[in-house]
Order: sequence, then C-alpha cells, then structure tokens
Amino acid sequence: MDHSGHGMNMDLPPFTLGRGLQFSADPIFLIGCVLAVLLYGYAVVRLRRRGDAWPVNRIVFFVIGVLSIALVMCTKLNDYGMVMFSVHMVQHMVISMLSPILLLLGAPVTLALRALPVASRGSKGPRELLLMLLHSRYMKVITHPVFTIPLFIASLYGLYFTPLFDFLMGSTAGHLAMMVHFLGVGLVFFWPIMGIDPGPHRPGYLLRMLELFAGMPFHAFFGIALMMASQPMVEVYKNPSASLGIDALSDQNAAGGIAWAFSEIPSVLVLLALVFQWYRSDQRIAKRSDRAADRDGDQELHAYNAYLASLQARGQ
Repeated sequence: MDHSGHGMNMDLPPFTLGRGLQFSADPIFLIGCVLAVLLYGYAVVRLRRRGDAWPVNRIVFFVIGVLSIALVMCTKLNDYGMVMFSVHMVQHMVISMLSPILLLLGAPVTLALRALPVASRGSKGPRELLLMLLHSRYMKVITHPVFTIPLFIASLYGLYFTPLFDFLMGSTAGHLAMMVHFLGVGLVFFWPIMGIDPGPHRPGYLLRMLELFAGMPFHAFFGIALMMASQPMVEVYKNPSASLGIDALSDQNAAGGIAWAFSEIPSVLVLLALVFQWYRSDQRIAKRSDRAADRDGDQELHAYNAYLASLQARGQ
C-alpha cells in the first residue's frame, strides 16, 4: 500500500498526546484551512470598513472550527490515524461532528452574502451565483432530512462495515477524500438544524431538535457495536506495527468508546445553540410586537378588550 506522507510507511513509536500533536501537515487541508481563515477575515474587514458590524463571537466560532480541522489533519494525529483505529476515530468525530458545528456558528454564507458586491444590472457575479445555489433544487435535496439523516447513518455503517473503508485507506488520495466526505456530511447534516446561514430547508425549532435526535441513536449504536465486538472488524487495522505496542481489538474497542462519547457531546452543543436561537427569536418577535403597538396605539390590545367586552355583554 502506498501511504506516502502517512504513518503506514513508518514504524511509529507508541502513541502519546505530545507525539500526536507534533506538526505534520496534510498540504491540502493546510492550504484549505489557511485560505478559509484569510477569506473570512477579508470579508469581516470589508464589512467593518463600510461601517457594518459583524459579531465577534461568530469570528471566534469560525476560527476555532478551522483550527479543530487543522488539529486532526495537520499534526501527527493524521499519521497515527493511518495505523490506529482509535486515533482515526478521533479524526472522524472531530471533523464530522465538532468542526461543522463551530464553522456553521460562524455563519460564513451570511458573511459572504453581506461582503460580496452586488453585480451590475443584467449580470451575475459571485454573490448572485451563491444566491442561485442556495435557492437551487440541488440544495433543497441535500439539506432535506430525508437525505441528510440516511447519509449521516450510511457514512458510518456503509463505510466501516464494508470493504470501502479498506479501499480508501489504501492510498493517501483515498484517505483525503474520506476526510473531505466526513466534513461535508457534517456540514449538510447540521446546517438545516442549527446553522445561522440561510438555506432552503429550515423547519421550526421543535422539528430541528427531532432531526438532531433522529440520527444520534444510530451513531451511539455504531460505537457500542465496535466496543462489544469480539474480533477486529476493519482489515486495515488488524495487524498494527509492533512498535506501537497496541492490541488491535483493544484499540478497536477504544475507537468504539470514542464514537459513542461523541454522539453525546455534539448533541448537547447543538441543543444549547438551538435553545439560545429560539430564545433570541422570541425576543425579536416580542420587540417587533412592542414597536408595532407603539406605532398604532396598541390597537390589537384594544380590539381584544372590545372582543372580551362583547362576549361579556352577550352573557348578561
């Protein structure tokens, strides 16, 4: 197998956190992370120069989201992930269930729509093309729960419990494609649920919570299946290098525990974000109602009081 640039070609020493966090960048992800931060920063500067504000908390969320991707793809965690199932599972969980949540809380699409210039009449620029994509039938399909929930589940069972995983792990390109897929699945799953950005599918808050919890039990069961297995289930991790000093089955059980734990952590984060967004939405509605009442002398309240008076008069 050709794993140039990854741990499969080398006898790595036993894993420690210090060794795992040493710099060892995947060039594609390194370039992508740097570009993401630079473009986001440039868009914020454009807004600020014309006098528009952009919340600092969104900047913080986005930058931490990008850094979380760099943490698992631009360090030796990426090398160890090629030879240790447990480390690979950390990569998978972070890049599919933590990074997308943080990136979405940064509202990058909303920022782009506000920062990109409006094209001249009769022409289409980047902003108009982005709007067309957001309103396209394609986006309606890939953000609908009928698509996102099965995709989320299939990315676990259809990958790890079939020969597809071993095939992808057989090359650096396959491993890279798998990690990009994990990130994409996380983004399309969480975007309709808790994303701030506009999208074609955005149900009420209760339905969003139902969408969130529809996928999590399958995720937890996947982790339990790995924890309870009596033999290694993934070919590529069946014979770890002696230099690692690990047992394949124990490492797989640890991977299952990591997958199970990560089914809980993002659920809590997203639930907190949803409750906060719901509260903010109610506050905005209440303020709009108060402003409308101030403008019309609270006609709605007077009309309701008159309605109650008429009911009372009928009952006498």
